[in-house]
Amino acid sequence: MRAKTLSDLLKESDRIAVSNITGREASKVSIDSQSYCNNIVGGWALGKGGQKITCGKGDDIPVFANCADLMKGLPPEKHPNKIVVYSPPQAVYGDVKEAITYGAGQIETIFVITEHVSVEVTAKIHNLAEAAGIDLIGCNTLGIINAHDRIRVGAVGGDDPDESFTPGSATIVSNSGNMVNTIASYLASAGIGTSFGISTGKDTLILTPLADLLQLAQKDKNTKAVILYVEPGGLYEAEALELARSGGFTKPMVVYVAGGALEGKSVSLGHAGAVVEGGATSASAKATAFDEYFGIEPLDIDKRYRKTAELVSSLKRGIRVRSLHYIPAATQLVFRLLGIERDTPVKRKMVLNPWFVNMQDWGKRIPSRLILTPGKAPEPWGGQFRRLIKSELGASPSRRAMKNLSHASSNDGEVTRIHGRDLPELMAKRSFAEAVILYWTGEEAARDFEPKLVEMCLIAALTNGPGTISAQGAKLSASAGNSPNTAMIATLAAIGDFHGGNGKLAVKFLANVFRETPLIDPYDPDHGLDIEAMALETARKFKKTKDDKKEAGLDYERIPCLGHPIFNTKEVNYDPRERVISAYLAENGIYNVFLDFYHKLAAAMLEVGAATKIWAVNLDAAIATVWMGIAWPRLRDRSITFNRAADLAFLGFALGRVAGGAGEYLDHRDFGTPMDMRIGTKDTTALTTPKPLGKP
Repeated sequence: MRAKTLSDLLKESDRIAVSNITGREASKVSIDSQSYCNNIVGGWALGKGGQKITCGKGDDIPVFANCADLMKGLPPEKHPNKIVVYSPPQAVYGDVKEAITYGAGQIETIFVITEHVSVEVTAKIHNLAEAAGIDLIGCNTLGIINAHDRIRVGAVGGDDPDESFTPGSATIVSNSGNMVNTIASYLASAGIGTSFGISTGKDTLILTPLADLLQLAQKDKNTKAVILYVEPGGLYEAEALELARSGGFTKPMVVYVAGGALEGKSVSLGHAGAVVEGGATSASAKATAFDEYFGIEPLDIDKRYRKTAELVSSLKRGIRVRSLHYIPAATQLVFRLLGIERDTPVKRKMVLNPWFVNMQDWGKRIPSRLILTPGKAPEPWGGQFRRLIKSELGASPSRRAMKNLSHASSNDGEVTRIHGRDLPELMAKRSFAEAVILYWTGEEAARDFEPKLVEMCLIAALTNGPGTISAQGAKLSASAGNSPNTAMIATLAAIGDFHGGNGKLAVKFLANVFRETPLIDPYDPDHGLDIEAMALETARKFKKTKDDKKEAGLDYERIPCLGHPIFNTKEVNYDPRERVISAYLAENGIYNVFLDFYHKLAAAMLEVGAATKIWAVNLDAAIATVWMGIAWPRLRDRSITFNRAADLAFLGFALGRVAGGAGEYLDHRDFGTPMDMRIGTKDTTALTTPKPLGKP
């Protein structure tokens, strides 16, 4: 090899050229790479000379007809020293030969992305490159990433390498390109970053074998350990172990050998080189060889390892894992017992996070502890799925039979949970309002003041006196001799769109007003919206609709939650319960754009002549704006539906009022008399006259 250390394969100052750059995969990966590190100086494609690849971020990429034209057309300071080959298998030999011919003395490394290159062609380009003193990576490599220099070639890291790769102490060498990304993400969860991520490829011949890469990693000052993803087929791992035994590589390795479950079956891993030829190339043989070199059994995830001289001696060589998911734990063990510091604090736990779950009938057959609940899809996939829902599926969640299933709660026979959080822990550390927010939205409160606002709404909803419809329901139930639960049901039954449910209508009203705005944070007073203008426009539209309907003799739809039958006698009216919430916000420097809009709308209604006084923003509106503040971020990322957001306001009133109904029941039962809610015959008025019964 020409390279003496890993950075010789890829570093910040490298200039990259890409063959067949206008191909679908090559052009997409090139655009993503320009966005990430802007290291591509040009490319070539037969018959496409004179074109360019337009990049949203980074420099646009000029396209030449062939490699010779690229070398002539670029100024000397932009001549590439690295080539990425995306050509079809039949064109790989020609493009590699052309790059070596016209890049003589400048080209240092060629990365062959193409898979299923014939053994004959692979051998020929190996000989060409060796004679020219050029390193070849591949064939069938996904590329390499240097996390410390924040530079890559190929598609390692996908369209957002920063998501998986943080600079650190582990170098990942993998037969599978996609596993480089996966392992980097796993390690990041354990506070261990990546130095280099290398996809060797897994065609029949690997042009830069593992032993060569380990020698380069040995000299990389940032690499403290090497993580290996190994597939069956080939003797490359045996050569690497010979190197290690001879002292040519002395850093610890954490190894996962794939394919053991497929042995004895006519199934392969899908890579051309993952074909077992002889006993020494099988997955089990490779696993045994690593275990013998390490001198320790594979990691036991349930075992508590105590530091001993013998264990430390083994871990200096490394350890194998039986499951890919154990790589973080094994690497942490190696780092801890060898005194290697983690690169970053542990930011997130390694837990199974299924984005979508549909157990169907399996939910009835397996233990409850094994039933998965859907997690939150990380970006960029979460955003892509939300856009898919918005553009193609609508806002409705997927439906399934939920008879014995729940996202909201669980009980495994040991502990009850709400959206995965232990109920006993909630009892000890959270308030009732905090638990309600979690239960109803699926997430904990995002702001410290939100539970306090919810609690104030619950208290405010308890009662507005014994004459309210819902309080009358509870009193009627007590008068009839019913039980407490029946009285509470009667309270709920007496709540509807006009009494209590107006908050639900208010949320839908606010959603229609704000859904097309760029509002992100409803608590940010610098939101950039002209709330006063929005209120005036809403008031003018309402007045026009009202006037048109009245002229036609038709009823019109009112704006929900403006006005109150009791608090309605002054020029400027307020609901005292709403005033308490507004005062709390003001005293604590908290802004709520939805409540601000409601107050400005009440004033605008008078200004445009739609009202003769400033109506009160009533309690239902206050409850609606509190829950809209909580729900808005979730509505924006579509983790909840508009229907759920509207229901939150209704439930926020109903939960408080049903407790108030219980209070009326208890009072009436203790001090009332049976049937005392009945209206006497003298106090009723018939609106019809007596009529004889007609003939049958």
